[in-house]
Amino acid sequence: MKVEQLFTSCLAEMAYYIESNGEAAIIDPLRETEPYLRMAEADSATIKYIFLTHFHADFVSGQYDLAQKTGAKIIFGPTAQAEYEIHVGTDGELFPLGDINLKLLHTPGHTMESISLLLIDKKGDTPYLFSGDALFIGDVGRPDLAVKSGSITEEDLAGFLFESLRNKIMTLPDDIIVYPNHGAGSACGKNMSFETFDSLGNQKKTNYALRADMTKEEFVKEVITGLKTPPQYFPNNARMNKSINKSIDEVIHRGSTPIDAATFKEMSEQRDILVIDTRSKETYTEEGTVPGAWYIGLDGSFAPWVGALINDIDQKIIFIAEDETRVNEIPIRFSRVGYDNTLGYLFGGIKNWVDHGFKVDKIGSISAQKFTEKFADGSMEKTLDVRKESEYLSEHVLGVENFPLDFIHSNFSEIDVDKEYFLHCLTGYRSLVAASIFKANGVKNVTDVRGGFEDLKETKAPISEYVCPTTLL
Repeated sequence: MKVEQLFTSCLAEMAYYIESNGEAAIIDPLRETEPYLRMAEADSATIKYIFLTHFHADFVSGQYDLAQKTGAKIIFGPTAQAEYEIHVGTDGELFPLGDINLKLLHTPGHTMESISLLLIDKKGDTPYLFSGDALFIGDVGRPDLAVKSGSITEEDLAGFLFESLRNKIMTLPDDIIVYPNHGAGSACGKNMSFETFDSLGNQKKTNYALRADMTKEEFVKEVITGLKTPPQYFPNNARMNKSINKSIDEVIHRGSTPIDAATFKEMSEQRDILVIDTRSKETYTEEGTVPGAWYIGLDGSFAPWVGALINDIDQKIIFIAEDETRVNEIPIRFSRVGYDNTLGYLFGGIKNWVDHGFKVDKIGSISAQKFTEKFADGSMEKTLDVRKESEYLSEHVLGVENFPLDFIHSNFSEIDVDKEYFLHCLTGYRSLVAASIFKANGVKNVTDVRGGFEDLKETKAPISEYVCPTTLL
């Protein structure tokens, strides 16, 4: 028997590959199919089942394409409905896999069709639970994403989740290993750990939601308190996971089309096409970019920021890559959150663009030390911290306003394009994203603070004390 956890850091998502005696199952696969096909081929195994623990909202899964290529059965939990053929599992149903069984546990609460999967080995032992978004390490799934107007509330879902945890999961042996679908950084929960697995016994001791003496009313209040509005792309991804989407092979083929510099320039000037620069922070800052391009670097939380910032799921996109070796990867990364309309990349990169004599836009850059010196003498027009409000309230440079990247489009009317702006985040990734959008929207002078707040704390910048949000009411 083989169990492999496949962690994708930019989505904080965990898929699973399980193989026993020549048969394999995939739980919560990503959009691309090749990794799973290669793993099965290496084990001389046939992919028999593709399990979806629920209709994911934070990424688009590849179950349909994978089933078309393998003949595997797609399995969802009770109440699930999709445009393609699925097996709707029942609570307690067993799925034989080689010498083992996977037992479906209906664990509604995050969504109504949510399931967990209990692995039963050939001795009859139960070493692993694949808990989907019902139970995370340190947290539980948020109960508001499947709310339907007039039929079900987040309080209802939280109540279902309480029962699922108490009656289906917490009754399992303490030594069972819990393998969740997400970890820290995902918007599917509030307080997830950076650990990607743990024993159920330890979670009972440390996870606030599994406190033994917690009442249902306390649980409901606790899990719905402090929920932030989910990213705008979540409903689109949930819808796509119920639908037959473009083949991932078609998306990759079209998205990796090389575009010569002259054509790229012409396309970049069209109102319905967006240019995304995916290179490293250092290369982007040093070499500049195509005028009007947004920076969303591959080496940060690429997919979630694509989903949060690009409002139209059907947006036509052309992109700039660091080098030719990553060209095929980039359309996949867009497609993981449903952005399937990538049209190609700048052949030869920025060097080719410059060689053609085309103009580049550059974001100003300043060290944290230099920023602190200029800030102290009052010579800066506008200074903004683009971190989340919760981060800002925890600690910030006194006198610097909060302007969260998450809400940059809805708040942009507050920006005076004729003023000079200095932006920082925690480490310098989000501030570059924000600076590029400022620039693309007509702000003439915008400067990024290298190293962000982490470096600013090492200077003599005046740092606030922690402010509890409730004291601001």
